[in-house]
Amino acid sequence: MLQRHATYGETLERFRWAIPERFNIGVACCDRHADGTVKPALLYEDGAAGLVTLSFDDLRRASNRIANLLRGHGVAAGERVGILLPQRPETAMAHLAVYKLGAIALPLFIQFGPEALEHRLQHSGAAALITDAENLPKIEAIRHALPDLRLIILADGPGPGGTLDLASEMAKASDAFTPVDTSADDPAVIIYTSGTTGKPKGALHAHRVLLGHLPGVQMPQAFFPQAGDLFWTPADWAWIGGLLDVLLPSLYFGVPVLASRARKFDPEAAFELMARHRVRNAFLPPTALKLMRQVREPRRFGYAMRSIGSGGETLGADMLDWSAETFGFAVNEFYGQTEANLLVANNADLFPIRPGSMGRAVPGHRVAVVSSEGEPLPAATPGLIAVARPDPVMMLGYWRQPEETAAKFAGDWLLTGDTGHCDEEGYLWFQGRDDDIISSGSYRIGPGDIEDCIMRHEAVLMVAVVGVPDPIRTEAVKAFVLPRPGIAPSEALAAEIQAFVRNRLAAYQYPRHVEFVTELPMTATGKIRRKDLRDREMARMQQGQAG
Repeated sequence: MLQRHATYGETLERFRWAIPERFNIGVACCDRHADGTVKPALLYEDGAAGLVTLSFDDLRRASNRIANLLRGHGVAAGERVGILLPQRPETAMAHLAVYKLGAIALPLFIQFGPEALEHRLQHSGAAALITDAENLPKIEAIRHALPDLRLIILADGPGPGGTLDLASEMAKASDAFTPVDTSADDPAVIIYTSGTTGKPKGALHAHRVLLGHLPGVQMPQAFFPQAGDLFWTPADWAWIGGLLDVLLPSLYFGVPVLASRARKFDPEAAFELMARHRVRNAFLPPTALKLMRQVREPRRFGYAMRSIGSGGETLGADMLDWSAETFGFAVNEFYGQTEANLLVANNADLFPIRPGSMGRAVPGHRVAVVSSEGEPLPAATPGLIAVARPDPVMMLGYWRQPEETAAKFAGDWLLTGDTGHCDEEGYLWFQGRDDDIISSGSYRIGPGDIEDCIMRHEAVLMVAVVGVPDPIRTEAVKAFVLPRPGIAPSEALAAEIQAFVRNRLAAYQYPRHVEFVTELPMTATGKIRRKDLRDREMARMQQGQAG
């Protein structure tokens, strides 16, 4: 745990990792708190049953039953188990069960379309999947392409032949289970992250990744946990921000988590939700905060927040001022990525926040700005933001992609792909991506996956996807489409291409803008120059502002 000292310097200097040789996320986040005191672990808003509260004892019994269910159907340690569910108790139960079984959890976003799901389930070789009736049709459409998937369990009742009903199967299973004695370095979870070319890569993390996250949760959340804390985020638990920034760290500390599924983020509903449940701590992505800023007189809701962390893009002075006025304290920004998360953060109690800065290195992480060869650069010199290994928050590697893993490092430095600089006092300043990743809302989107999808449309000859400035999301996805000969560009065709991506990948990945072109900028070796397209968009925007 991160211990608070008088200054940031002292807090940084006195921090030491204490990673045990043997560690299991499921045991640490559930079993050790299940002491018969019925301490609350999850609060869940169920539309039919109202508010449901589950204790750590409830979670222990339920996750043990699921672990026995999976083992009874032949799922062994090391095998991958997909979890395609929204924020609901069964999602947490499934994660805890998979960890205790010694298997590897594969979180999957419910907005993924069939093609996005097919790649992740196929590439990971998932043996089992826990999902619900709403998402089952997407799986049935790709089942033929998933030879390793031998078990599908539905969390919300009986389904068609070949699937199991979670509730009835759990009722048959024992609530006693001896967790696998895992090493802290044993694999626990694969989270797929976007790439600039080709398909998303699976970042494989060990059980120790949870311990590696703790200081990075505690620092921006004003030395979390404190008495009365209750954590909530609108971020889906399928992403590292929802799973390892909120759900699992809260359970590790014995702090209850509010689970509430919203089809679409509603800023007024968010204020009301936080007030109704007396939420004290939240992870709110910048896009959520920008939408919440549009709400009239938010203090009328009577919320009682204690800490808010935000990450994914810079808030800026104006948003920071609004947040402080609205909540009565500074929102602390933080920084990381799926491969190594929560590396840098602000904490207004330890040092002044400098608008535009991501903060300073979280204790326990050696973060620097380096050259492409891995040489640390002097203060104020632009370069690549990097973190040194070994580090417990760092991935074991990309699943089944050793070459991609090796390319992520320069010596002992993991290169984030983000550029920036570090000032004399250790504040880090983000400048941009060293590649073509699009930062849209709380998502990092790789253009390669979208381009591959659009290229399968019968009207498309070539395509390039880039991020363009957006006032709410920072960047929006834009596709420059070169139609096949004889195909006339039209608004109808643009809408068709947008739907093509939305239905196959995910709603957050579809191009909000489609522009038809007669040519695309290319290098001498035939590669599309996405940078030229981004520069063209920036010039257009500047001309529009000048006009």
